[in-house]
Amino acid sequence: MKYDYLIVGAGFAGSVMAERLASQHNKKILVVEKRNHIAGNAYDEYDEHGILVHRYGPHIFHTNSREVFDYLSQFTEWIPYEHKVLAKIGNELYPIPINRITINKLYNLNLKTEEEVKKYFENVREKRFPILNSEDIIVNQVGKDIFEKFFKHYTKKQWNLEPKELSQSVCGRIPVRTNDDCRYFTDKYQFMPKDGYTKMFEKILNHKNIEVILNTDYKSIFESMKFDKVIYTGPIDYFFNYKFGKLPYRSIRFEFKNYKIDSYQQASHINFVDEYVPYTRITEHKKLSGQINYSTTISIEYPQQDGEPYYPIPTEGNRKQYLLYKNETEKLNNVSFCGRLAEYQYYNMDQVVV
Repeated sequence: MKYDYLIVGAGFAGSVMAERLASQHNKKILVVEKRNHIAGNAYDEYDEHGILVHRYGPHIFHTNSREVFDYLSQFTEWIPYEHKVLAKIGNELYPIPINRITINKLYNLNLKTEEEVKKYFENVREKRFPILNSEDIIVNQVGKDIFEKFFKHYTKKQWNLEPKELSQSVCGRIPVRTNDDCRYFTDKYQFMPKDGYTKMFEKILNHKNIEVILNTDYKSIFESMKFDKVIYTGPIDYFFNYKFGKLPYRSIRFEFKNYKIDSYQQASHINFVDEYVPYTRITEHKKLSGQINYSTTISIEYPQQDGEPYYPIPTEGNRKQYLLYKNETEKLNNVSFCGRLAEYQYYNMDQVVV
């Protein structure tokens, strides 16, 4: 059989492209996925205790785009969910992103207005110009003490690099607030798929023009299949057989545990920002889905160098290496590269859907 498109990867980028091309342009699509499941890193499933768990870490859907929300609403019902994160320093928990509550609790202050918080930040910040890295962007906003307490060690654990070695985009993604809004995101649309992400992906890919092959490296079938164009969402360095060397990615080891208790922690997601704690965060999964269950399942995240490629590491040197591969893509007429791994760039889920 001849296909119009071979799409490599069944995560957000590959699945949405497949659905759009099949439903809007009547194209015949073959999706090839190396894992034994669809949905990419958004994959979720029920564990042996009946808890819906995100196998590759918590995925929280949020967007300001009505277009993206309406599009995905074709494939899922939603449950409202506003993500709240706490950071643990010693035995105390503080809201993240940093806000008025965080500052008042941390320093035993009684700041009551946004203006008072702005004035406090203005007094403690170190003016840095130009902003070159992740240390600069935080210290420039809130000063050295808050940077060292909340950002320095967590970032070092997550990336195995000092914040000053990383692009400002890493820590710059996290806002600093002057109000008491404890939500992690402030987007207009904040929901979770009612039946989970995997069920949503099943519906996205459920089209007569789409065929999905799992457990298959696309290179093993590349020569034997007939197709006009390729959409590639995997690691760009792998596509080019690492001709310019392997691009560095940060990976994570997840340790899942179940407890016969109703609740394990105060929030679905707690960051451990102290240097001496070897892991970065713990997620309590049923707090994401609103499930009622006699037990609860958590996942503990240990960042590591090897394993599944999760996060492109945004340094200047890595960017230059990526651009060598990017230049190679421009020599190909029938291959498009899209998604976090193919473009070596961090994307939120809604950004990929757009």
